Amino acid sequence: MRILKFSVPLLVFAVLLGFLGRGLMLDPHVVPSPLINKAAPDFSLPDLRTPGKMVAKQDMLGKVWLLNVWGSWCVSCREEHHVLVALAKSNAVPIVGLNWRDQHSDAVAWLDQFGDPYLASAADTTGATAIDFGVYGAPETFVIDQKGWIRDKVIGPLTPEVLRTEVLPLVHKLEQ
Repeated sequence: MRILKFSVPLLVFAVLLGFLGRGLMLDPHVVPSPLINKAAPDFSLPDLRTPGKMVAKQDMLGKVWLLNVWGSWCVSCREEHHVLVALAKSNAVPIVGLNWRDQHSDAVAWLDQFGDPYLASAADTTGATAIDFGVYGAPETFVIDQKGWIRDKVIGPLTPEVLRTEVLPLVHKLEQ
């Protein structure tokens, strides 16, 4: 009876220790998206640069493209921006911006200052579209196929290495 009294708490402790050990082995930057391999949410938002024009998912059907969530207030967005500008100049894949919860004048000034890599940039001033995409924070980038399905999500700044090893190989595969 005495062994049972100590073995149950010891067993519970061992199980909790196992869960803790497993959790410590996970990459905190990897947050799986439930939208991978599902249709991207529909959206139609005002274009940041062209008053009266709308930017919609429908505009990109038939193309593999990237949706990059960004904001002028986002420090990490500034870190990745030169990578996006270089990618846009390479014409490897069209990039659509989703300007998230930003002031219009701040967003336009930011693009004027640092360069505009976007085919179009949708102004998501309320953040509702970002919520539909399951955005946790900026920057986040989605790879979307010709049918409008999300095929990958990169959380955090895009780097040349992430482009070379993850994003561009997937883009090329989807284009075939």
